[in-house]
Amino acid sequence: MLGWRTIILCLFMVLPPASAAAEEVLPAAWTAETAVRFALAHSPDVKIGQARIEAAQAAITAERAAFFPRLDLNSLYSQTNIPMYSFGNILNQGKFHPGIDFNSPGRTDNLNLGVRLSYRLFSGGRDWAGLDAAQAQELAARMERATMDAQLAFEVVRAFNLVLQQEGMIRAHQVAAEAAGAALAVAQARYGEGVMLKADLLDLEVQYASAKENLIQSRHALTVGQRVFLHLLGLASGEVVLESGAGAQQAVPSDHSPERRPELQGAEALIRAARGRARQATAGYLPTVEGYAGYGVDKGYELDGSGDAWEAGVRMQLNLFNGRETSAEVAKASAMLLEAQERKRKVELAIDLELQRAELALQDAEERLRVSAKSVEQAQESARVNRLRFKEGALLTADLIAVENRLTEAMVRRTVAETAQRIALADLRRALGLPQFDADQAAGAAHKTE
Repeated sequence: MLGWRTIILCLFMVLPPASAAAEEVLPAAWTAETAVRFALAHSPDVKIGQARIEAAQAAITAERAAFFPRLDLNSLYSQTNIPMYSFGNILNQGKFHPGIDFNSPGRTDNLNLGVRLSYRLFSGGRDWAGLDAAQAQELAARMERATMDAQLAFEVVRAFNLVLQQEGMIRAHQVAAEAAGAALAVAQARYGEGVMLKADLLDLEVQYASAKENLIQSRHALTVGQRVFLHLLGLASGEVVLESGAGAQQAVPSDHSPERRPELQGAEALIRAARGRARQATAGYLPTVEGYAGYGVDKGYELDGSGDAWEAGVRMQLNLFNGRETSAEVAKASAMLLEAQERKRKVELAIDLELQRAELALQDAEERLRVSAKSVEQAQESARVNRLRFKEGALLTADLIAVENRLTEAMVRRTVAETAQRIALADLRRALGLPQFDADQAAGAAHKTE
């Protein structure tokens, strides 16, 4: 029979390690939508934003503490021969007798244990203002997180489309290299037959080498783009495979109002926080009122006495002069409020400019895409006809090279225009405060209700 140690060893060998089970399962092929979802869950920027929200929530809890009573437990042990303190210890411990020398009652000690309950009854509105400011600051942190998420989602879509663009570049340069290779093969055969000049053959060899060089550069650019894409997702390495047809269009927004931008809500929240700080500073001119109650026990070992006592009362405190500290705090808070108001106006102007640029960029990209698509059709037909003419010996080598270059340039321009159109649309959605994908709205804004 197998021993229990053998059974445990077998289980460790069969079961997968916990770290492997906890690893995130990556999709076999990325779409822009799945990439955005993944980035919003795993990017360091997202975790930084969440940490700021949690810090702001802790600040709210700290401000709310002012509305609860405070309970303190105190303890103190001391020895003294100071007449006033020693006499006090004698009274507290119940050891007074008529024969005490008041000028020299002797050495005494005292162990005091006490509990004190206090509650602030009035603070001039300072506590409510602090709570309101903390809540506004927490809302501002949420809006900052939403802004970071929106920017991250756009950067992911942008990087995704740039990878698609580089893949299109590779296809265009691959076509050019294959066409140059086919033309070179024909030229070499004709040169062998003695019907082509050496100079023409060399021109085609240079054309073929140039096409291969462009292909190598495009592949390198694709590798760089893939690395950028992975890092935006919060991944250090991995294989980037884009799903077939992943370049599908996002929905074009119909409402071009930027009121959904989290920056606007965040700026308004910062104004509210600044107003709260201003009210908090102004409360320094008003008194504070506190109620308190305490109970204590005294024990002495020198005189072997003990006693207990309680106290309760209401205390009011009003500062009459503090070197103009309060007025300075009020002036500072007022200046911070003015700064917050001007920052909001600056944000509004910046958003308006961003929106105008995004709209113009999308319009420009769509027009370029229409023109480039037509140019590719024309260049492809021209290349097909002229390749046949070259095979028949009815076209000069220089003319064929020019035709092939025009086709490559047209394909590259169309690829760039397609990418520019998709990126411009993504930027327009960001400028309007919309999620990159409507299906992601709940997931992308889930942190706002956390």
